[in-house]
Amino acid sequence: MNHSTTSRPALLPDGHAAGLRSVIAADPAASLVAGIQGAGGYGKTALLEQLARTYHDAGIPVFGANALDRAGEGAVLVDDAHRLDDAVLGELREVARRPGTRLVVAYRPGPRPAALAELIGELGAPVLLAALGRDEIAAQAGAVAPEWIGWLQAQTGGVPRYVSRVLAAAEPGAAELPPRALDQFQHDLDQLGEAGRECVTAMAIGATPHPDLLAALLDLDPAEVGSALLAVRAAGLVGADDVLLPIVRAAALRLAPWEQRLRVTRRLVEIQLARGGSVLPLVSPLLGADIALLPEATLAAAFEKAGDEALRDAPHLARPLFAAAVSAGIPVVSVAARQARAAAVAGDLDEALRLADQVIVDDAVPDKELGVQVAASVLAHRGLLERSAELCRWSVGKLRWPGDRAFAALGLIGSGRLGEADELLSSSDDAGPPTSMTGAAAQLAAGVRESVVGSAATALSTLVRSASLSEPVGRGVLVPDSPAAIAALVALHCGELEVAQSTLDRAIGAGAGGPLLHHRHRLLAAWLPLVRGDTVTARVKLQAAAGPAARDRLLATAIEAGIASRDNDMGALAAARGQARQAVAEHSVDLFALLPLGELVVAAARLRDLDWIAPYLVEARGLLERLGNPPLWTSMLTWKRLQAAIVLEDLDDARQLAADLDGMAHHNPLAAAMAEAARVWLRILTGQVDQDEVEQASRGLHSAGLAWDGARLAGQAAIHTKDRRAMLALLECARALQGKPPRPRAVRGGDTDLLSEREKEVAELVLAGLTYKQVGKRLFISAKTVEHHISRIKQRLGCANREDLLNRLRELLGR
Repeated sequence: MNHSTTSRPALLPDGHAAGLRSVIAADPAASLVAGIQGAGGYGKTALLEQLARTYHDAGIPVFGANALDRAGEGAVLVDDAHRLDDAVLGELREVARRPGTRLVVAYRPGPRPAALAELIGELGAPVLLAALGRDEIAAQAGAVAPEWIGWLQAQTGGVPRYVSRVLAAAEPGAAELPPRALDQFQHDLDQLGEAGRECVTAMAIGATPHPDLLAALLDLDPAEVGSALLAVRAAGLVGADDVLLPIVRAAALRLAPWEQRLRVTRRLVEIQLARGGSVLPLVSPLLGADIALLPEATLAAAFEKAGDEALRDAPHLARPLFAAAVSAGIPVVSVAARQARAAAVAGDLDEALRLADQVIVDDAVPDKELGVQVAASVLAHRGLLERSAELCRWSVGKLRWPGDRAFAALGLIGSGRLGEADELLSSSDDAGPPTSMTGAAAQLAAGVRESVVGSAATALSTLVRSASLSEPVGRGVLVPDSPAAIAALVALHCGELEVAQSTLDRAIGAGAGGPLLHHRHRLLAAWLPLVRGDTVTARVKLQAAAGPAARDRLLATAIEAGIASRDNDMGALAAARGQARQAVAEHSVDLFALLPLGELVVAAARLRDLDWIAPYLVEARGLLERLGNPPLWTSMLTWKRLQAAIVLEDLDDARQLAADLDGMAHHNPLAAAMAEAARVWLRILTGQVDQDEVEQASRGLHSAGLAWDGARLAGQAAIHTKDRRAMLALLECARALQGKPPRPRAVRGGDTDLLSEREKEVAELVLAGLTYKQVGKRLFISAKTVEHHISRIKQRLGCANREDLLNRLRELLGR
């Protein structure tokens, strides 16, 4: 595609400019006095050339500012009036006052000398030229992806001249500014004068466009800098926020001599360090540079401060910045704790733990509190909650960091040591200043304790408040677990899926817990559609939520197994077994790992391979017994064990588990629904199917949050009954409880009526990768019926083979 601009195509936005063109085209002989205002590059010259052609085509001569004595013979079109001297501006003012004048004057927004201001007063309200919008850029660029149009608009600010430069030099779709387009800015920069060029270079390096700062930085007079900044704005080099447009910044850095950049960078870093300003944008480009840019002391301090900023704003840069600070002369012990935190945030948990351990044991190392915080957090993420709790408890008596007492209690309760947690929480030691973080941590510990000894509703309310309180400060902290994650787990254990969803959505949006807890929140969010039986959504969410920690791997593996189990994909379930065994072996059994453990128990039962997970199940039961078998945490694992017993047709075990659930039914609505469903399951296993009883229990599970379990109960009851009427009614109940799969996307044009609603459902699931048997399970129809549906679809769409069919379905359903 040729984007050549040799014929100078008019890159002009519509609006006022179009109105001026229309007025002149309608009656070129009519008198007209108008001004055109626009920054450099916005198309003033292009618009004047269009107007000149219109006048020429009408037989009217066109004159410029050098022929004002002939103004009465034709039209006067004047460009760059801001460059004219006072005498010429005065003549133009006289021309504007004459009757019958045809005069159009273009000028920049500023600077505006008195003579130009007087002329503008005669011209009246100007035609204002604006930046190009996406549609206007797309019309000029031709057939390229909308994403690239958006990139081009962001890089150029929509300034017509800059858009033209990129289009003329770039490969459409290549998100990289071409050197040839950048080199063309040399003329624009030269027009600014020396002070203006230096200001642009300093702004490109990272200086804010403040006259006093730039004056100190460049050794210029503030008044001179103020005039230079006006010229920069008038030249169209900055956006509305006075920040250089990305293409201008790239050009300035490319065109400025390296020595000038070094000098400005050195001085700017020194100023920022002295005033406590940010140095990260200035220092990060220096990583790996071979040349000694700054005096060693300044360089070391700059890298250290930039590392601190990166921990908060750009975690991936923190580690190399601290390493650069050490290379520049900062003692390694002074940044060791922060290096440990940077490694943890980057997901290198082994390195983080190694560095944190060194910090804790070395008396010469400062920031021991941070070292303990890092180590405790990493241990929890690696599935070693009890060790994490011990370290937090040690910190309470030795070092103190905000929340250490609460997180120690959290880990102790999670490990089954409630009495020790109570003793720690009841201690009268000073808890430190009442910050948001300490308050959130205290509520977290209180909520977890309440979930074990008290009311599910009270526990969940306390935990949600803790999550809300931690949101403003949660992005920059490193903690063993987040209030949002614990609140979501409690909500899942008592069937409050909406609360879990909203809490996780807020945590993900706020970045609570920083990068290390980002994956945990997303994995728990992927668990929600799994509970509802929406394996398509669960799979999509899972793919975007992989994390580096053992705790994350355990959750992810359990979700994979749960998806395979619900889709009845025994091959995928068998493939997940090896990963599951590894994940469970890496993670100690704790209260907050019972949810994935329960899912893996059911998966192991379906594979007839419970032996490997039995020891962990024994540990889990021992943990719950030490805590007094709290119903909120015990009931869900008991329910999963019941499902495993049902799969294995172990009636004796099922009876005992149903009795256990009955004893916990009083605690919360989900426990009550599971207890009622357990009684119905026992009757089904013995061949007794009561349609009304099954429907009531199934709907109870659905209402309490276990939609897929409710649908499965109704579906299995339909299989076990010999009453055809009851079977059909129960199948319909199962379909209603399971809900329809994701509706197909809108079918285009005349294809709307090609497929029935049922055929669209079948097609969507086949495209999602499910087998006919899996589709049948989802829709509660036989695999043979699915095959018949596919055969009819293939015939209706005229497809010769399966590949043609899949391609046609993707097109038809917008996949």
